[in-house]
Amino acid sequence: MNQVFLNRVGTATPAHEVHGTFRAFAEHMIPEGRERRVFARMADRAGIAQRWSVLRPDGRPGRVDAEGFYEPGRFPSTRARMRRWEAEAPALAFRALAALGQLEGITHLFVTSCTGLVAPGLDHAICAHLGLPETVARTNIGFMGCQAAIVALRAARDAVRADPEARALVVNLELCTLHLQERPEVEQLLCFLLFGDGCAAALVSAEPSGMRLDAFRCALLPEAQEQIAWRVGDDGFDMVLSGEVPKSLTRALPPRLNDILGGEAPEDFALWAVHPGGRSVLDAVEEACRPPQGALAHSRAVLQAHGNMSSPTVMFVLRDMLAERIAGRQGVALAFGPGLSAETMRFATV
Repeated sequence: MNQVFLNRVGTATPAHEVHGTFRAFAEHMIPEGRERRVFARMADRAGIAQRWSVLRPDGRPGRVDAEGFYEPGRFPSTRARMRRWEAEAPALAFRALAALGQLEGITHLFVTSCTGLVAPGLDHAICAHLGLPETVARTNIGFMGCQAAIVALRAARDAVRADPEARALVVNLELCTLHLQERPEVEQLLCFLLFGDGCAAALVSAEPSGMRLDAFRCALLPEAQEQIAWRVGDDGFDMVLSGEVPKSLTRALPPRLNDILGGEAPEDFALWAVHPGGRSVLDAVEEACRPPQGALAHSRAVLQAHGNMSSPTVMFVLRDMLAERIAGRQGVALAFGPGLSAETMRFATV
């Protein structure tokens, strides 16, 4: 079976830094007292310094954006949010594609998003922007949450294994900040405080450069299926991200680790591209998997600089690992999503 490689990754984020603005809004939603103090303490410990949004922030108390998209007492409908996604997503994708560099001979296109739905979709916009032939095989992967990038890489690998001449383009784009809700519950507000906007574009081919994609494994945890959930509501998409997720990962990963690592030991893997779903998620993976000390540094750095961008986030981590240009290192990628489910990938730098 021919080998397949992740050759390059390009990324882009919107121009507006909003973490402080979103945090001030969330604190404004909580009455003064113990709950607000708990929220502030947990926000301080989140490991996030910056998040980026297509929305321009507003510095006034209780306000989010300067355009009135989130008007207090009149947050936008799902329809309005989808229209904004449709308007903003292509330009961000084009910036990530520009960062990826020259693209020739693309035969397959895989697009992931769980924050926007429209047809004709982003795949059509990308084909037109790049001038791709009408024969390009397009696949949209939706509503798989933070793990969708791993799923798309697996699909791209399958395409190249089937045809060594294939060249697959993978685009992961999320505008998470379009799904803020006007809700006072501390756990829900902490969830909103995690997410930012971003896009990653990657090239997968048989060209032996970058990272060799060795194996993929997935796991479903039905006992925790409601701990991560994402449903379409009347006022945007309703997100559930339970505080129990780290505990579930701590219990679920150890008995599955031998299969995920192909029978090798955690210390045999120098690179751990763990989706930074939050500081507590990274801490849970560290406790459950016992990777080499400091192996999650790339994931923690991406979390600090961008927050959780859902599907593109793990690609930002892989981008930083590729930038080191150190060959001969084994790696494992892990990302988590609705279900509760985990998608994993073994790879090696070349």
